[in-house]
Amino acid sequence: MQRRTLLQLAALATLPRLALAAPLKELRLDYAYYSPTSLVLRHFGWLEEAFKADGTDIKWVLSAGSNRALEYLNAGSIDIGSSAGLAALLAKANGNPITTPYIFSRPEWTALVVRKDSPIKTLADLKGKKVAATKGTDPYLFLLRSLASVGLKRSDIEHVSLQHADGRAALEQGQVDAWAGLDPHMAASELQGGARLLYRNVAFNTYGFLNVRQAFLAEQPAAVAKVIQNYERARLWLIANPVAGAKILSEEAKVSLPVALLQIKLRSDFSNPQPSSEHVKALQLAAPILRDEALVKPGTDIAAVINGLVDTRFAQPYIARKT
Repeated sequence: MQRRTLLQLAALATLPRLALAAPLKELRLDYAYYSPTSLVLRHFGWLEEAFKADGTDIKWVLSAGSNRALEYLNAGSIDIGSSAGLAALLAKANGNPITTPYIFSRPEWTALVVRKDSPIKTLADLKGKKVAATKGTDPYLFLLRSLASVGLKRSDIEHVSLQHADGRAALEQGQVDAWAGLDPHMAASELQGGARLLYRNVAFNTYGFLNVRQAFLAEQPAAVAKVIQNYERARLWLIANPVAGAKILSEEAKVSLPVALLQIKLRSDFSNPQPSSEHVKALQLAAPILRDEALVKPGTDIAAVINGLVDTRFAQPYIARKT
């Protein structure tokens, strides 16, 4: 009898952590206009449906940009949040305890934007000019990488720190000379305000990272798995129904349907949600700008931070293999 009890205790000790997790009373996650997948998921209430039997309440929080999503994660006010890859790397390098088990898109969601009548024709022409960009986001880091490609630094421009929607307004009202845009605001300015994309480079747009607080992933792996399964449901639905998805984005972000279609059909790739060496390499290529512009502490082991951020294994069982 004693031997049987010992064997039972040993068996309990080997149970997966997800089976021993405490009941989850509330799941807090963000939705964002730059993440159409999150809008689809929230629109249909699939997470509410998936967690109903567990008695878990779903709390949605709007993220206006990667900086907001990462701030919420760092403060513990959400458990799962969406950001650009390079923004997530910057946050983690500076102490934000997150990991990325899922990629929600590969977008071309940022470019450098000027007014249609602007005399600015090249990146070099930005020297000495006022440029709006939201710190801690892909557009801001895109701006820095773009400047570096022509030998310019942040100090060579007058950076105006504004949230994305305010950056668009400042550009269209002539308060700044250029803006590091973000869709759908950028697409709206382009189609409705006649704005011109001064510089595009899809390789400088880092991926859409779905980030999870490390503590939450350790405590609630089954909940994270369920979120990824439903993100997959939304991703596949969006691939099959891009026009309907654009209508959801149009209603949520209060932009026209052509603007939403431009973002979803022409500037978003939803084909590869599995974190992999592709995403690690993209961050490795982008990382030097973080050192060059002193955005991380001297001596930071960026390679180790990247490896700690991108989780290439967790989501594998939950991702559809064919799209």
